[in-house]
Amino acid sequence: MRRLKELGNALMVGLYRHLPWLAERWARHHRFVETEGIPWAPLKKPLREAVIALVTTAGVHMETQPPFDMDDPGGDPSFRVIPSDVKEEEVVITHKYYDHSAADKDLNVVLPLYRLKEFEAEGMIGGIAPFVYSFMGHIDGPHVATLVEKTAPEVARRLKRDGAEAVFLTPA
Repeated sequence: MRRLKELGNALMVGLYRHLPWLAERWARHHRFVETEGIPWAPLKKPLREAVIALVTTAGVHMETQPPFDMDDPGGDPSFRVIPSDVKEEEVVITHKYYDHSAADKDLNVVLPLYRLKEFEAEGMIGGIAPFVYSFMGHIDGPHVATLVEKTAPEVARRLKRDGAEAVFLTPA
């Protein structure tokens, strides 16, 4: 039964990739979290002096960390902490709700940590926060409240503690 469900997910990902109108139609019939306004904070210094953090919803984690829960249809509202000095070969993606074949070939597609390192070396950014934070991305049902009320605020506190002055968000 589990294998059949995984096959169905893979089929839907392929259909949505090749038939974008189908994905748009699906989205019209699903609930999304709505908020009031955008919590925008202007950068207080030039980008070349700022510490940039990276947060992704691509289901990225280190091989040594537990994978995201793919069995819960509501998703996994937890997060993984990845050191910014991680080697690319130490990172994997656990996510069956999007086609990550391009990211499997080049992690920078969903986690542009190595592009940020190039920007830092060129003096385009001031630095990179010591940790990357990764979420699964596919969250629904009661897990939405967990994400909004617990998990995301915890990551925000950590980002502040890490000295992040701007956050680059990468969806998947």
